[in-house]
Amino acid sequence: MSDPQWELSLTVQSAEETHALGAALGAVLDSGDLVILTGELGAGKTTFTQGLGEGLGVRAGIISPTFVLVRIHPNLPDGPRPGGPDLVHVDAYRLESAAEIDDIDLENTMDSTVTVVEWGRGRVEHLSDSVLDVELHRPLGSLSGAAGASAPGAADGVLDFDTDDDDEPRTIMIRGYGPRWAEQPLLPAALKGNS
Repeated sequence: MSDPQWELSLTVQSAEETHALGAALGAVLDSGDLVILTGELGAGKTTFTQGLGEGLGVRAGIISPTFVLVRIHPNLPDGPRPGGPDLVHVDAYRLESAAEIDDIDLENTMDSTVTVVEWGRGRVEHLSDSVLDVELHRPLGSLSGAAGASAPGAADGVLDFDTDDDDEPRTIMIRGYGPRWAEQPLLPAALKGNS
């Protein structure tokens, strides 16, 4: 990817704040948007996506699509954004190439949905000329240098399997690429104030 149009660094103190940030971003997403989520295990990718789903107004019950690869969450006609886009939630952890991404046919739904891809960096950028890249970091890693640290999203050799610390701080980096993200999305002042 080329250089981002903009970059925003936020610190959230809890899973609730991670969810709220996702909801704020979800409220500005539209059909055709591609969001790439990167972060070690337990960083809050699914919590963030649950917030995105809330902001988009899709059916609740978002869980990681690790074993099915793709889950579709339909927009609710009586939700906050009736007629808005559905959410396609992808886990690309076990996919090793752009060709394997192409095999799951995301390009057929890209124009009419918001597509969120966990572990997607380096695998899905070819699907859109505009990408919102979201990277979540925990301050502590429990398995520094452990086997498996080279897994997608492992930052600096740290792969964290401890998911019980939902209320520890996270740093969330958001980068906008391409014409869709020429300008930074409007976020509530409470979220932008800690950047």
